[in-house]
Amino acid sequence: MTVDSLPSGREAGELAPVFLDRLRAIIRNRSVALGGIVLIAIVLMAIFAPWLGTGDPTEINPALRNKEPGSTFVKRDDEGNQIRQTFRFGTDSVGRDVYSRVVYGARVSMTIGAVVAVLSVGIGLALGLLAGYLRWLDVIVMRLMDGLMAIPTILLAICVVSLSRAGLAAVITAVVIPEVPRVVRLVRAIVLSIREEPYVEAAVTLGTPTLRLLVRHVLPNTIPPLIVQGTFICASAILIEAVLSFLGIGIPPEMPTWGNIMAEGRSLFRIYPHNIIYPGIALAATVLAVNMLGDGLRDTLDPRFSKRL
Repeated sequence: MTVDSLPSGREAGELAPVFLDRLRAIIRNRSVALGGIVLIAIVLMAIFAPWLGTGDPTEINPALRNKEPGSTFVKRDDEGNQIRQTFRFGTDSVGRDVYSRVVYGARVSMTIGAVVAVLSVGIGLALGLLAGYLRWLDVIVMRLMDGLMAIPTILLAICVVSLSRAGLAAVITAVVIPEVPRVVRLVRAIVLSIREEPYVEAAVTLGTPTLRLLVRHVLPNTIPPLIVQGTFICASAILIEAVLSFLGIGIPPEMPTWGNIMAEGRSLFRIYPHNIIYPGIALAATVLAVNMLGDGLRDTLDPRFSKRL
């Protein structure tokens, strides 16, 4: 549903059935349902990590190193009582619980994915609106975006991280920079097509201020494609973070992330594959769920795809 398809005088009460029909279509979409369920489960796992984890993900115990999944360890507390601890996913080369590290790693991945998506869409939306509507600014902005897009995403991210101290903020910045041009180009294309619509030309003729025209007439048309684009950016950000951490230039090793877990276990993969298999499954499931959610939203929000439903 776009602004140009709705008369300006239509009352809010008449929009409710249209909104509800679109919401029902989204919920009935299998990709949205399956991807949403898996994604919600992963988000809940990240939120309740302190309760779902079986121990401190950073605690090192050389006596428990490289334990197989399902191994049990019995220890005594200060009062002499026996405490039985089961390592569901085994332990790594320094005795840390892989299950707890995978659970806590979801926090970092989901945080980076969400923050990168919001920042990329926000910055790209602002630049895209200005570039698409202000002709004199279009050339400057788009040449800059073309220059950024000419550099491979992972290479640009590595360069940005290398210029700063490794950490969460550096990784987020390194992923946002290559994602912004894609959003700018998307928004600019939408604005260029809307700018020539009769209702926009009428608003310009009536002397509507540029800011009000962009917010009221142009911005609503960009929301559905930006929602879809945001999901794909989230999935891409999670993957790029894992790659950077795997290469040892992303999140510091002491912070549990899926990339760090796999990086630390790669040297012993043939002997103890559990150090890579379990975080790899978590990473693949998360990216797949986000991409399925994005595909489903595209099918229902984009009129060209919704006709197939």
